[in-house]
Amino acid sequence: MTEACIVGWAHSPFGKLEDPDIESLIGRVAGAAIADAGIAPHEIEGTFLSLFNNGFSPQDFPASLVLQHLPELRHRPITRYENACASGTAAIHGARDFLRSGRGRFALVIGVEKMTATPGKEVGDILLKASYQKEESDIPAGFAGVFGKIAETYFQRHGDQSDALAAIAAKNHKNGVDNPWAQMRKDLGYDFCRNPSDKNPYVAPPLKRTDCSLVSDGAAALILADEETARAMGKAVRFKAAVQVNDFLPISKRDITLFEGAAIAWRQALQAADIKINDLSFVESHDCFTIAELMEYEAMGLTAPGQGARAVLEGWTQKDGRLPVNPSGGLKAKGHPIGATGVSMHAITAMQLCGQAPEGMQLPKADLGGVFNMGGAAVANYVSILEPLR
Repeated sequence: MTEACIVGWAHSPFGKLEDPDIESLIGRVAGAAIADAGIAPHEIEGTFLSLFNNGFSPQDFPASLVLQHLPELRHRPITRYENACASGTAAIHGARDFLRSGRGRFALVIGVEKMTATPGKEVGDILLKASYQKEESDIPAGFAGVFGKIAETYFQRHGDQSDALAAIAAKNHKNGVDNPWAQMRKDLGYDFCRNPSDKNPYVAPPLKRTDCSLVSDGAAALILADEETARAMGKAVRFKAAVQVNDFLPISKRDITLFEGAAIAWRQALQAADIKINDLSFVESHDCFTIAELMEYEAMGLTAPGQGARAVLEGWTQKDGRLPVNPSGGLKAKGHPIGATGVSMHAITAMQLCGQAPEGMQLPKADLGGVFNMGGAAVANYVSILEPLR
């Protein structure tokens, strides 16, 4: 069976954007990705659009909005994908399956979200819908409260990890300075991230504002092609592995300090790619909250359970460390427009592997990249292993 390859991309800035709606954001990236791949719009045979929404936008049937900008795609299949914060990678999987089945040569993937027009209290309520409503709907502080409880449980088991969380936040904000699409391009420094203050208050103890990803608008797009077609393209990044693992939605049914679904997804992806974690050049990982990145170190096998702090405190995950994690700045600095996040992570990974990431963000060695995109609290877990197509 042929494999799918990324052959083009486009990325909007993330942040509070002037675009009035998701239709405008889709227009920013759809045609630009097609042009980046060096193909014509009529060559796209299937489109896969990611939008979480759940109340952020009054337009909750978005698939055909791309036709407002690319009428050449009319009368062809277009499907909306939704899997909480992993919606973007779900759409990529849909496009990959489409190409591997032989239904087409080129597919367009778009991830989009418009969040900042929604009042803050409503944002929290909307995001909390990605938790188990029967048991978790009354957790204070929205989804930050969910991860606050996870952090609290982790601290009780493994000790206070506030130093490690601050180091993760400081690392990702420092990395975000070199990302031209990042919502926050400011090196906040370890001391600011470590200490509560008027500008960095507790949001859901032990998590402070610097431990939480940003509410964002944004869009990203990819062009995927089958491998045979991709070999004739100007650039191509191949999926060496792509795995999805889902776990129970209720936190009460799991040991939430283990991120078991994420760990299984990583094991399966590494096995499918026939590599070990240290073979990767870098990872773009889903740091919706700093405690998530800490636990993801353990899930990917970088450290043993309960020892994730070592990876950041000893510098392993810095840009010049043994396994750079989130050289883009991650969700923490880049922003987290829900439906766009997974597509963005894959686009930035493809840039790195092609040597086309922005100056400062580009790593000197980028031969093999990993992506971890997560929906809910380690409920929908996606791992991709990507390599340049030689």
